[in-house]
Amino acid sequence: MNTRERFVRTLRGQDVDRVPFIKVFGGDNAIVPAWEAERPGIGKEIDALLGFEGTYRGWAQPGVNVGLSGLGPSERIEDDERHAIWRHGDGSVTWEQKGADFHGRVLEWAVKDRNDWERLRTHHLDAADPGRFPADWADRVRRYAARDYPLQLTHGGVYGFARNLMGDEALAYAFYDDPGLVHDIMDSYTDMAIQVWSKMCADVEFDLIECWEDMASKNGSIISPATFREFMTPNYQRIAQFARQNGIAIILVDSDGNIMELTDLMLEAGVTALYPYEVQAGNDVARALDRFPTLGVIGGLDKQVMARGKAAIDKEMEKARCLIRKGRFIPGPDHFVLSDVTFANYRYFMERLREVVMATSPGS
Repeated sequence: MNTRERFVRTLRGQDVDRVPFIKVFGGDNAIVPAWEAERPGIGKEIDALLGFEGTYRGWAQPGVNVGLSGLGPSERIEDDERHAIWRHGDGSVTWEQKGADFHGRVLEWAVKDRNDWERLRTHHLDAADPGRFPADWADRVRRYAARDYPLQLTHGGVYGFARNLMGDEALAYAFYDDPGLVHDIMDSYTDMAIQVWSKMCADVEFDLIECWEDMASKNGSIISPATFREFMTPNYQRIAQFARQNGIAIILVDSDGNIMELTDLMLEAGVTALYPYEVQAGNDVARALDRFPTLGVIGGLDKQVMARGKAAIDKEMEKARCLIRKGRFIPGPDHFVLSDVTFANYRYFMERLREVVMATSPGS
């Protein structure tokens, strides 16, 4: 089996020789700056060095814009050695701290009222915008036909897209004060995404649809089950219908925070897999796999053990072994590593995880 087959078959609960060894978080999409200073070029060499399978996080994005399009470049309106402030084409303004693990915040959201949304929907949500596709799309299509790694269609999130336009607080009020606006944002965005996907699926066979939500804190979902079912479930059902019609086996949701109870709502709406199940947020992957026998899980290993040393890492590897045996689980760190993790510890974590993956089979 190749990585593509192992990825899909593992998350669907089908027989596999072993699960794929993928980085999930890390590699060329997030390298601690100190690592690059210590080993120049490590961001581009790390896959081969550590034996990661697949590409990017283990599964790949095809480089088609399924968000707002035609926004133009961002403008830096303030800059010094410690921070920068940017004005973006959607109307938002952000503050960026330099040299920090978590380094940004929004000063002004893109959508503050219905007029802002109408402007964005009219000018930047056109599914037919040719600029959505990369100039080398035809070459990518040829490469994708021979790939051995999973490839995703991307959805910016039913909640996630609205949240990124309005912010969590304004969106929370809008569910009650202007539900029509929220429905319009969520429904219109999913309409556009499905139209773009249809063009993509005419050229390429995809393995999963990934939806970015980030809609939970350590205390659970940011919205209630009733709100989820009213605003989000209909859109996820449309996503699931598209997946069935196009032979796409996996609908994967990315949400930080405690997603234990959110998992139930997602599965009910047609989602098949979630990640990363952050340990510090209180997630219990073993319990989730036992409670939801059709659930696929990626991640679930405590990234913070990398800062604690080899004994803590070894203990987490035994947890990984047990979770793999339960089935439908692909192990990896539960988020990006932080600057308190040395490359030596990250390497030890991943080399030990590779040993576990190669020696452990689901159901064994």
